[in-house]
Amino acid sequence: METFVMATRIDPQTLSSPHALEDLEKQAQTRIEKDCPKVEWVQNLAVCGPYDYIDIFLAPDLQTAQMVSMIVRSFGRAHTELWPATEWKHFKQAIDRTST
Repeated sequence: METFVMATRIDPQTLSSPHALEDLEKQAQTRIEKDCPKVEWVQNLAVCGPYDYIDIFLAPDLQTAQMVSMIVRSFGRAHTELWPATEWKHFKQAIDRTST
């Protein structure tokens, strides 16, 4: 499984109240579970800044991660950025393999 980080900003006009976020989350999560059953959530964070949420998840490949991003966009008229991520220890191993 590959690790992905997704930053999401929800269009404020999509939400009629703060509780509407919960409904939006449930709808998107149900669709992701149906269409992307192999996705495993690692962490979901609400953040302050240019994005509303940061999600970290595992997916079998980039195409599956892109599907997650598209589903989130479709439910919240949201803007998402999707970043493949590598654990630091694996990144260091790759560096060691390239050193002479």
